[in-house]
Amino acid sequence: MEKKNSYTIPLSPAQMAAAAEILRTGNYRLRNVQYAVAAAEGPDCQIAVYKSGKCLVQGKGAYDWITFVLEPEVLGEARLGYEDQLDPKALEPHMGVDESGKGDFFGPLVVAAAYVDAAIVKDLRAMDVRDSKAITTDRAARELARKIRERLGPDRYSLVRLGPAAYNRMYASMGSVNRILAWGHAKCIETLLEKVPDCPRAISDQFGPEYQIKRALQERGRKIVLEQHPRAEADTAVAAASILAREGFLDMMERLGKTVGRALPKGASAQVKAAARELAAAHGGKVFLEVAKCHFKTTDDVLGELGKSREGEGLPPAPVHKPFVRYRKAEAKPEPPPMDSLF
Repeated sequence: MEKKNSYTIPLSPAQMAAAAEILRTGNYRLRNVQYAVAAAEGPDCQIAVYKSGKCLVQGKGAYDWITFVLEPEVLGEARLGYEDQLDPKALEPHMGVDESGKGDFFGPLVVAAAYVDAAIVKDLRAMDVRDSKAITTDRAARELARKIRERLGPDRYSLVRLGPAAYNRMYASMGSVNRILAWGHAKCIETLLEKVPDCPRAISDQFGPEYQIKRALQERGRKIVLEQHPRAEADTAVAAASILAREGFLDMMERLGKTVGRALPKGASAQVKAAARELAAAHGGKVFLEVAKCHFKTTDDVLGELGKSREGEGLPPAPVHKPFVRYRKAEAKPEPPPMDSLF
């Protein structure tokens, strides 16, 4: 097997704890990495265990560290070089679906789907296609997205871009991020099925009950087998979709920044809040309808600091969080509103 300089390995919570303990107590130089529960520099490699359950190992010593430390001491099995034996369906034709922008106050929600077969999977793996969250720079994400698009061609991927204005109208109608995600995933699946009608299977991350996507699928999409898995980005098609979605998110963030005359920071950090405060002070709170996801608590925090209110700024009311009720299959679920009415 050809050795690479970067690997992303999904870990269970127990495996995350074990890997973090090795980094903290072993002969490693600890590092501070955003969103990581533990990170360190090892022999000719850097290791980061992320809260999402991903372990990212990079450097010329990455293969050896995984082979001699991670596999025997944490995983309890050999994985490198045995991916296809561990998941025999990985090389079968299927599509992967993923999104970008869900947790970002500013910017759009972008969903992408990518179709693969055995030959495409091998080529994407050779490019080191992996979950976009493990790619540390926007430049690297854009370059990898370009290579993925070239390999797939226009007929093996699809994108759904929900700019902030459309997203806010949809949230006002649906009242749920998961329902918006389900619609976006279903729309991507349907669009890609028009190009690859014989695709038998679609894989996505587990973000809500499976019925939400199935209910959103139209007649053509209902024939496909839908699988939702935690940490689905370990699948090559889902990883490719995550990178394409991130590229779409970055492109729209850049365009939105130009419309308001400043770069818009990603995420929901203190830096994001400061930028939101600056925009609301200069343009009024209504600017959030065009550049942000208004249901975020950031909206209320910033307006409160400026002595403003949602009602006074012409924004939708704050979302009401209903108590959790476990879904029962016997219960009938109302159909979502027609999408054409939201745009």
